[in-house]
Amino acid sequence: MGLVDDVGPGAVALDAVAFIYFIEEHPAFLPVLRPLFAQAGAGRTLVTSALTLHEVLVVPIRIGNEPLADRYDAVLTGARGVYLVNITRDQLRAAARLRAAARIKTPDALQLAAAMSAGCRCFVTNDRRLPVIPGLDIIQLSSYLT
Repeated sequence: MGLVDDVGPGAVALDAVAFIYFIEEHPAFLPVLRPLFAQAGAGRTLVTSALTLHEVLVVPIRIGNEPLADRYDAVLTGARGVYLVNITRDQLRAAARLRAAARIKTPDALQLAAAMSAGCRCFVTNDRRLPVIPGLDIIQLSSYLT
């Protein structure tokens, strides 16, 4: 079975790293992610926190790669089927609750809070430090490598 089968139908939350692997065409992870991104907008919504935009732009801006920064911006803010969850007061409170209960870092808490607020059943990442969150399956991309 592949990632698309494991996440099931509907909205799926993605950590920033999934966008990095997809946009920069990571040789190992692109084949895993491509089918999921191909479904975006066609019955599938890819959800991420607005924090992702910040996270993915840092390196391209640091190295002066504006075309790459523009690609990230276009996918995250204009691609069909991609939804950025804004960081609102409610998001901050939900993230604080997660951080207090699970002792996770602020960026991770914001990503998980965004996933849950959007009604996602799973969160796709490569971060092995994330705790078990009731009602949210944490799916490790590395588990799909052969």
